[in-house]
Amino acid sequence: MTTMAQETRAREAQATRRAEGTREDQEVRAAEEAREVHKARESRRAGGSAIRRHELAAFLRSRRERITPEQVGLPRGARRRTPGLRREEVAHLSAVGVTWYTWLEQSRDIQVSVQVLDALARTLLLDPSERAHLFQLAAATDPTPASSCAGVTDAVREVLDQLDPLPACVQNSRYDILAYNRTYAHLLCDLDAIPPEDRNCMILVHTHPQWRESVVHLDESMRLMAAKLRASMAGHLTEPAWKMLVKRLQSESPEFRENWERYEVVATRSKTKQFRNPHVGLLDLTHTDLWLSPELGARLVTYAPADEVTRERLEKLYAFAQTPSAVTAVTAGSAGSAGSVEIA
Repeated sequence: MTTMAQETRAREAQATRRAEGTREDQEVRAAEEAREVHKARESRRAGGSAIRRHELAAFLRSRRERITPEQVGLPRGARRRTPGLRREEVAHLSAVGVTWYTWLEQSRDIQVSVQVLDALARTLLLDPSERAHLFQLAAATDPTPASSCAGVTDAVREVLDQLDPLPACVQNSRYDILAYNRTYAHLLCDLDAIPPEDRNCMILVHTHPQWRESVVHLDESMRLMAAKLRASMAGHLTEPAWKMLVKRLQSESPEFRENWERYEVVATRSKTKQFRNPHVGLLDLTHTDLWLSPELGARLVTYAPADEVTRERLEKLYAFAQTPSAVTAVTAGSAGSAGSVEIA
């Protein structure tokens, strides 16, 4: 009896060992299959990346060769044989190394930041479609408002139109101008003539001559705007678009660098502003922000006249905005109509 029980236990133990061995074999096979699938995916990903790098290189070369030196403020010279710009010229204008840019045109496997892509797009005078193509080839997200804006609704556009002749626009917390009405288009400069990626109040007040001339209290305004930008940036410290904006302002404006180093912060508030408009003269306006969402993001910026003289001058400015020359600038310079313009 004892012998039979021992034999039974031995057979059961042997069956258990076989079952365990089978499970181990299955686990090994499953792990090997998973590794093969991972390798195949990595191979496809690497192949796709290589194709994108070659396409990016070809696209950059084609756009470099179509830009003349005169278009970017460079002398042609007597011994130029290269069609368009030289690689070193593109690198210099974009503030990147010549070797690094050469590698980019040679399809090398290098990392490209959104800041560099933005600089290349500006240097090569890319239009919005070409800019979007550049970022897509680089597998990067374009942080400019023209690409990231979710869109201004029809209702908001209607509000902008109905506010004329009061100047009004939609801005985000980074000061990007997302949409505006006809009076605002001519309040501080010819806004329709500004490229969409440059329609940012911080950039314009620090770099655009006519915009700066139109702001009566320029130094005070720049200091206040820097303080408001720093306060808003607290919730966006790691976002490329914010870092790129600050880096550009620091490189192009000594006033911004000085104000930024003060580390001042100011909350948004309404105030009276004075603008010197080239078409109608001095304007006294009350600035008000109307938030379009619970978060402090997009807002409707309005300017109401502080006196009857300004009200009359705003009506004259709106009348100017409806003239054939002003309307032609709208249709030629943006994808809007004679009413409000949206950056999208």
